[in-house]
Amino acid sequence: MIIVTHAGNRTHIKLIAAPVSPYSRKVRIVLAEKRIEYDLIVDSPLDPATHVPEFNPLGKVPVLVLDDETTLFDSRVIVEYLDNASPVGRLIPDEIRQRIQTRRWEALADGCTDAAIAVVMEQRRPAELQNAEWIVRQQVCAIDKDLDATVEKVAEDSRQLFFHIYTKSVRVRRPPTFF
Repeated sequence: MIIVTHAGNRTHIKLIAAPVSPYSRKVRIVLAEKRIEYDLIVDSPLDPATHVPEFNPLGKVPVLVLDDETTLFDSRVIVEYLDNASPVGRLIPDEIRQRIQTRRWEALADGCTDAAIAVVMEQRRPAELQNAEWIVRQQVCAIDKDLDATVEKVAEDSRQLFFHIYTKSVRVRRPPTFF
């Protein structure tokens, strides 16, 4: 376990994270965006000497340890807490439809990440124990479909944005500005 201090003596919030964890990086990005100081404790759940299960019964990172020693785990829960804990720029909209769309994107990204992690973990097993069909199914069913859905949604959102800009510019009788 390595402790890296990002905060002065003003805070006792600690983030237990592994550098290779995409979910730990997600929380660190939110902490940076929200300008929240914290102490980083680097601890890999894959290390036999890990202390992660002492803070998260699921044995996973990230874990946020609050100043009263309450622990929050799962990046979605931590992000929700951090977004509400700091008044600096809301990341998750309050309006229900926008909030659900944001959460939908998050679920899609997390699902794709879960599938990618599962493939990497399966490929780390000895070759004779790997299940090639399962790896392909994760890649094709989960990752490729998530990426296809993302591309489709971005295209749909872009069409809606173009339509909105165009109809707004027509009403004010000037050509649309895109840049």
